Amino acid sequence: MFLENTVNHKEQFGWIEVICGSMFSGKTEELIRRLKRAQFAQQKVEIFKPSIDVRYDDEMVVSHNKNEIRSTPVPAAANIAILAQGCDVVGIDEAQFFDDEIVKICSDLANQGIRVIVAGLDMDFKGNPFGPMPALMTTAEYVTKVHAVCTRTGNLAHYSFRKNNNDKLVMLGETEEYEPLSRAAYFNAIKRTNE
Repeated sequence: MFLENTVNHKEQFGWIEVICGSMFSGKTEELIRRLKRAQFAQQKVEIFKPSIDVRYDDEMVVSHNKNEIRSTPVPAAANIAILAQGCDVVGIDEAQFFDDEIVKICSDLANQGIRVIVAGLDMDFKGNPFGPMPALMTTAEYVTKVHAVCTRTGNLAHYSFRKNNNDKLVMLGETEEYEPLSRAAYFNAIKRTNE
């Protein structure tokens, strides 16, 4: 459970919040909710996403529920450090697509007094830790793991099962390409795929 940080005005450090889980679990929805609250509080907010993510929009961060917030697409994590100067809050969506430098950048921003909110897939379609997400989770003060609902069992799902045979690690997609599965459903689906 995420608890709001109490403010100590003598401490000039920010913190890192990570929102993780499978596809269709509400990660981006939760990111947008937190960022809009900060905007409502008149805090200076900047949102970033990897420039390769153009599923819904080139510039907007958009949830599967079509909730959206304006963002700055960047090709690499290094761009975030330059563009985030002077912010109170920095939001980063689809962090798993960034290079490992994102971990240092988030830490540096937090050390400058910025609240950093990061959302991303914690596991790839093979069930392995995805990109820099494990390191972000270990360095974050707060980690929120959200779950989808398994399309086959109705239980909590935390695996993103790829429905086709494409073996590329990064493949943008939606419900046609992926489905959220529980551990049991994922295990059975992988077993059938390998037969």
